[in-house]
Amino acid sequence: MEQWLQRLWYRRDSPSLWLLPFSGLFALLSGLRRWMVGSGWLPSTRLAVPVIVVGNIVVGGTGKSPLTLALVETLQRRGWRPGIISRGYGATAKGVREVHAGDDPVRAGDEPVLMAIRSGVPVWTGQDRGSAGQALLRAHPEVNVIISDDGLQHLTLARDVEIVVIDGQRLFGNGALLPAGPLRETRSRLDTVDAVVINGARRHNFATRSPQFEMTLQGQTWVSLSDASRTVALDHFRGQTCHAVAGIGNPERFFEYLETLGITVIPHVFPDHHVYVPEQLRFDPPASVLMTEKDGIKCRRFELRSGWMLPVAAVLDPALVALVDNTLQGRGHGRTFT
Repeated sequence: MEQWLQRLWYRRDSPSLWLLPFSGLFALLSGLRRWMVGSGWLPSTRLAVPVIVVGNIVVGGTGKSPLTLALVETLQRRGWRPGIISRGYGATAKGVREVHAGDDPVRAGDEPVLMAIRSGVPVWTGQDRGSAGQALLRAHPEVNVIISDDGLQHLTLARDVEIVVIDGQRLFGNGALLPAGPLRETRSRLDTVDAVVINGARRHNFATRSPQFEMTLQGQTWVSLSDASRTVALDHFRGQTCHAVAGIGNPERFFEYLETLGITVIPHVFPDHHVYVPEQLRFDPPASVLMTEKDGIKCRRFELRSGWMLPVAAVLDPALVALVDNTLQGRGHGRTFT
C-alpha cells in the first residue's frame, strides 16, 4: 500500500481526481484543528526551556533525524545542553519513555535508538510530545533546549523555532494534500517557519518568504553488522555488485548514492520503518549487503557477516546554526502556535 501511494504521489501527472474530495476533507479537518489550538479550545504545552521543531510538510523521510543530530552537535559547541523528543514512530512500546543506545529498535523505534546512539544526549519518546518533553526535563534538569524530531503538525506543543526539511529530489510530489498527494500541509506553510532546509541537490527552485539553506549528507566508512569494530573505507565496494537494502522514505536516494561510489546496485526496497526478519536478507546471488544506518541498527542482531551499514552526517550551512542560536537567545522563549 505504501509503495503504491508513493508511486501515485510522485509520478509526473496530476493527482487522481477520485482522491481530491478526500484531500478537501483532510484540509478542512486540519484547518479546524489549527483553529482549535490557536483559539485555546485545545490547550498547548509550553515547556520550561526553548523548543526547536524539525519537521516537514510531506509524508515520509526527508532527513529530519540527521539534521536533528547535527543541530545537537553544533548547539553543544555553542554552550547549549540539548535533549531530543520524538514520537517514536513504529515502536511497539507505548507511552512516554526514555530511549537508550542499547534498546531494541523494534521496541523503542529505529530513529530514536539511532539518535540515542549517535548523540549521547537524553532521548525521550511519546505520542504526546509535550508529555515527553516534560518527562525528559524532570529526569534531566540540566537540559536547556529541546529538539523535537518531527512534530511540525503536533500543534499542541509550543515551539520557539520551526525548521522544515525538504527532499531536494522529490520536493512536493504532485503538490496535493493527503491522500491525493504527499502533503501534510499546503506549501504556504513554508512561509511561516524560521528556516527551510533543502536536503541534497534540488531539482527545481521554489520561492519562500522564509530563508532557505542547503544540507548534504556525507558518509565516511562502512560498519560491519556482525562486528561494529570492523570498518572499511567508503570506496571499499567500488567495482563490485552488491545488494542494497533501504527501508527509508526515499530509497532511491540511497541507491543513487551507491552508484556514485562505483557500485553496481541490486536494489531491495522495503517500507519505511520496516521490521526485518533474517529470511528477507538472504539474497541470490551471494554478495555484500549494503544498507542505511537506520536499517542496519535493526539488523545487527542477525549477525549478517556480509552486511554493512553506512552512518551519515548532515553538513549544515553555518548561517543556519547562527540563525537558530540567535533566534533562541532573542525570542525570549515566548512563542506559541497561532
